[in-house]
Amino acid sequence: MPLPAQKVLVTGSSGLIGSMLIRSLADRYGFSGLDLARKAIAPDVPTLTVDASKGVNAILPAFKGVDAVVHLAADVRQDAPWDSVLPNNLVLTHNVWEACRISGVSRIVFASSNHAVGMFENDDPYRRIVKGEYGGLDAAKVKKVDHTVPVRPDGDYGISKAYGEAVGRYYFEQHGIEAACLRIGTVNPHNSPARSVRHFATWCSHRDLAQLVDKCLSAPKLGFEIFYGVSDNKWRFWDIKHAAQSIGFKPVDNAESYR
Repeated sequence: MPLPAQKVLVTGSSGLIGSMLIRSLADRYGFSGLDLARKAIAPDVPTLTVDASKGVNAILPAFKGVDAVVHLAADVRQDAPWDSVLPNNLVLTHNVWEACRISGVSRIVFASSNHAVGMFENDDPYRRIVKGEYGGLDAAKVKKVDHTVPVRPDGDYGISKAYGEAVGRYYFEQHGIEAACLRIGTVNPHNSPARSVRHFATWCSHRDLAQLVDKCLSAPKLGFEIFYGVSDNKWRFWDIKHAAQSIGFKPVDNAESYR
């Protein structure tokens, strides 16, 4: 008899990434949702609609009996104003981790962002790569930005994601909640890098991101980790070796296919 599916709560479940993950991994996990407003993307997924920034008690029912959480809910605009970032990215994220602690949830996959280290793109050769100025550069020799670099957020949104990583580290060391913080690159509705030259370095395909989340959920042991959510693009400058060695992540797409 097959084992029952792992129960996974997705916050921000009706958003682009949440709905994509639910569709892509529905045969592997039993999903439920937590969202500010329910949309008819996955009508068969039980979803609690509530403003999760208002307090832990309001969201606790969504965490009952859950094995793991994929935390996506946030104001995802890179230029989001602080008065939105504070409740929707900082307070909400802390509420999610606290609800996991209270409810005994043992693992969180957190949608961090490349913008937690976005200021690296002011430095060469990354500055040139995001502009498509490849002359004199060898893509294979570009030093990758990895999980050991200092955080260098490029705005309030990036600050909020660096904060989420810090919350994850604390709750792992203090309460034993395993966490994978995914510094996700460019994920968009049309699932291609074709609208910006920067995307040829930063694009992450839907299926590569779904694979990364799946690997984080199914790994026998996770601990606290930081991984980059990016496809195996020729000009990527974020590291994927650490995720490959830790959880077996092997992205299959390359933005160059869209040149």
